[in-house]
Amino acid sequence: MLKISIVGGSGYGGGELLRLLLGHPEVEVCQVTSRSHLGEYVYQVHPNLRKRTQLTFCDPAQLEPVDLLYLALPHGEAQQKIEEYAALAPRIIDLSADFRLKDAAAYAQWYSHAHAAPAWLGKFVYGLPELHRVEMKDARYISGVGCNATAANLALLPLVQAGLIEKDAPVLIEIKVGSSESGAAGNAGSLHAERANVIRTFSPFGHRHTAEVLQESKLSRVSLTMTSVDLVRGALATAHAQVREGVALKDLWKAYRAAAAQNPFMRVVKESRGIYRVPEPKILAGSNYADIGFDLDESSGHVVSMCAIDNLMKGAAGSAVQCMNLMLGWEETCGLEFSGLHPC
Repeated sequence: MLKISIVGGSGYGGGELLRLLLGHPEVEVCQVTSRSHLGEYVYQVHPNLRKRTQLTFCDPAQLEPVDLLYLALPHGEAQQKIEEYAALAPRIIDLSADFRLKDAAAYAQWYSHAHAAPAWLGKFVYGLPELHRVEMKDARYISGVGCNATAANLALLPLVQAGLIEKDAPVLIEIKVGSSESGAAGNAGSLHAERANVIRTFSPFGHRHTAEVLQESKLSRVSLTMTSVDLVRGALATAHAQVREGVALKDLWKAYRAAAAQNPFMRVVKESRGIYRVPEPKILAGSNYADIGFDLDESSGHVVSMCAIDNLMKGAAGSAVQCMNLMLGWEETCGLEFSGLHPC
């Protein structure tokens, strides 16, 4: 059994990660840290884990060496102590934004402060398996992914992979998000995120996750907007782009089917009948699947691509476990087989 510990386990991301690891057949969770809940049973913060574990939150200073360390700290904290964490474990997977960007200048631009450990940026593989599966097999350090960036990148993946869109044309991506985004990483946000479910917010420009989409898609003109909706879990990205001249609907079908065939958690949802004819995030709650759909106006070349995910799973903890499976040479889907619920 691989020995694992979680640093920062009281936020939504840490709790979801713990839920997955407790059911994973290849790992043993040794310690979970939280200064704000020191000594409490983890199920007192994550009540869904009652009778699943008797672990209590420990002080980060009491961490012992393990085989793999998960970091689920608030953004900005992991980079301050990355040398200490690396001394405790030969492998690290970080759920925060600290090591997602490869360029220190880009990090400073999007996060408004210099990176505390810029030499480490190049050591981390970006943590979206659908884009970096091969590199993960030899990786020691893997970053987290932004949930909105994940929905956007997977919406674009079939189009970019098949070279179907005009790279210099603007790409506009509108993302509907649930309230749990505000508590996805670290200790803060759980209570506030629950209350935020009744508050509508709109982020028109400059969201930090845009940097990840620019980095991973290699597109030059991408704009993300976020709108919160009456949903706890989930993100739905709707991308608008321009296809190259001569691209037809049949070309899109080929590209999307190829993407789904290459990636075990990507599914094409484009139905002419049935309950859900396009991707719907609420039926993905608790699952690691990403449902993708599309349509094309062949007369204008305007393509619409959609991707629905559970932001705490495919957009955070689920992808982190998928990365671990690839890193250790296990079956990629191990511990992630839950298909979601219907009705929900």
